[in-house]
Amino acid sequence: MGERVPKIQMKAAVLAAPQDVSKRPLKISLIPQPELKPGHVLIRVRACGICRTDLHIVEGELPPHRKGIIPGHQIVGEIVDGSTTDLPPGTRVGVSWIGGVDGTCWYCQQDLENLCDAPTFTGYSVDGGYAEYALARTDFAFPLPAALDDLQAAPLLCAGIIGFRSLRVAGVERGERVGLFGFGASAHLAIAVLQAWKCEVYVATRGASHRQLAASLGAAWVGSETERPPVKLDRAVTFAPSGDVVVAALASLRKGRGCDQRNPPRPHSGVRLRPPFVGRAPDSKRCEHDPLRCPGFSPGCKRDQSSAQDHRLPAR
Repeated sequence: MGERVPKIQMKAAVLAAPQDVSKRPLKISLIPQPELKPGHVLIRVRACGICRTDLHIVEGELPPHRKGIIPGHQIVGEIVDGSTTDLPPGTRVGVSWIGGVDGTCWYCQQDLENLCDAPTFTGYSVDGGYAEYALARTDFAFPLPAALDDLQAAPLLCAGIIGFRSLRVAGVERGERVGLFGFGASAHLAIAVLQAWKCEVYVATRGASHRQLAASLGAAWVGSETERPPVKLDRAVTFAPSGDVVVAALASLRKGRGCDQRNPPRPHSGVRLRPPFVGRAPDSKRCEHDPLRCPGFSPGCKRDQSSAQDHRLPAR
């Protein structure tokens, strides 16, 4: 028998057991480099963004799927193995939260794969990008435009796609008046897209620093989280998990216009990934909700990611 060839080692931030970040639960370790599997590509990681969801995973607010996971789902890297005609060696790609779907459930068949019954989550159910190398499904690795450098591209793979999806689902059209209720990671990227579409942007958000950021990024009006903009809006997107904010958003709309809720109100602390509503207020004074469809809270399905790339999401 020949000698066993040692596996190539790589550095990775491994989560042995979830605990408070003050206890430094991520450990930099030497572990075997991922082995290539059919239908996958091996990526040399060049950058990986940090998301609030990573904190939920590290601290155990999301129940662990398996021990020793490598977090990170905003991966930018280049293909070093498993290349295809569409993804030749050296192609720079992005990998986001949804790392795979079953492709057979009702949701996948309806082009709603973000609600798949058996999804794969990058950095949660499979290893993510806090490592020198990462394995990703070929059909969930997306070529990135050369105009964006690695650090610009990484946050667009989560907050950017969520923000862009909210605009698409809300049916925003060029030149409209759009309200953003809540102004965090997604909204501060979405405003750049809206400005590229020549939209007037009205921001209602808590926190002086968030209001200052919105003003500095060119919002036409900025107010507190429950204030109503001085004009009626064509569309409203709520990024804040608060019922009062939803009421304020609906009350700010012209009759029959669109509202998309990105983060539904949570009855308890922690993370809740549940379908938000997308609806309209036929009577803005009564704030009635007429549901149109429920696409679900999502970091974006493949259609959103490819569409966002086509629109060349601006980076801050």
